[in-house]
Amino acid sequence: MVGPQAEREAVRVAREESRLSERRACRLIGMNRGSWRYQRKERHEAALRARLRELAGERPRFGYRRLHRLLRREKEYGVVKWMVNHKRVYRLYREEGVAMNLRKGKRFRAKTRMPLVLPTRANQMWTMDFTRDSLASGRKFRTLNLMDGYTREALWIEI
Repeated sequence: MVGPQAEREAVRVAREESRLSERRACRLIGMNRGSWRYQRKERHEAALRARLRELAGERPRFGYRRLHRLLRREKEYGVVKWMVNHKRVYRLYREEGVAMNLRKGKRFRAKTRMPLVLPTRANQMWTMDFTRDSLASGRKFRTLNLMDGYTREALWIEI
């Protein structure tokens, strides 16, 4: 597969060397005549880049989507100044390196750990825990166990 630029070049060479008409050269290459005649619009890329950098400097916590909205809202003489789509703003935003830094999550301070006090007699501390198992048929079940911390005796099992 060949890109449009290479096709345009092939049509130009075919027209110059073989002295073919535009229509015949385009048909020979398999290119649409509208694509051959297309002239790229002049973009005000430098001014847009400068304005994007300026807005990103004023509002460092704004991402490209919010900056795109700000650009679209700007008016000059009652006319929208920047008619740009979000994809172009995103490309320039990445190229300019004004992407906002990701915030780091809060780090919780670790409390000093205290070892658990072991019970010295029965019924002083009870523990609860879920366990699961499966029957011979493959059916699974869960149990809630209430146990005494000292004797390790199961006081109650709820299925």
